[in-house]
Amino acid sequence: MRTITIHRAKQIDLKAIQELGLSTLIMMENAGIRITDFVLLLLRRKTNKKVAVFCGKGNNAGDGLVVSRQLLCEGIDVHTYLLAPRRSLSFAAAKNLAVLSKLTKKIWRIKTERDLQKVNLARYGLLIDAIFGIGLRGEVGGIFKLAIQRINSSRITVVSVDVPSGLNADNGRIQGEAVKAKYTLSLIAPKRGFLFRQGQKFVGRVIVRHIGFPP
Repeated sequence: MRTITIHRAKQIDLKAIQELGLSTLIMMENAGIRITDFVLLLLRRKTNKKVAVFCGKGNNAGDGLVVSRQLLCEGIDVHTYLLAPRRSLSFAAAKNLAVLSKLTKKIWRIKTERDLQKVNLARYGLLIDAIFGIGLRGEVGGIFKLAIQRINSSRITVVSVDVPSGLNADNGRIQGEAVKAKYTLSLIAPKRGFLFRQGQKFVGRVIVRHIGFPP
């Protein structure tokens, strides 16, 4: 398996923007569509087709927000949970949240453990993890850690966007807490950390999705 590092993934992104003229919004849309296509295939086999999408604040969250919108347009009942303040979202994530907000009211901000306890995960047939991507720095704590613990204690099928949140994409170390995914939709290429330490136990089945970059 050919893998890439966090540094290499960022280089590829930068090259696509600077040399090809692709915008972050275009790449985010491509990622969201690829992930949505896979999720729709999974939902065909499920009687419970309700989906929960957990989002952080970076571009990984933006990918998740695109998935929420695309699934909504396919007639899927989608509930989106924001674990970070709206003002802290990346530019592209904020743009996608603004569009999604015009299409649905099923978006909730999770601020406290009490907010989290009100979320009945048992009602969903599938959960999308778009909390952190490759840009995670430091240890996972606060509401993010509590949310990941809740996700892991549920028996729901979890699809992680690019990297299971909390897993170091370079060395496979768990940074405080990490989502244990059944499927990881890795963008561009698998990340090196999938092969080391606890990486293999947390990524589940790794499926690569391309988002418009030339080989």
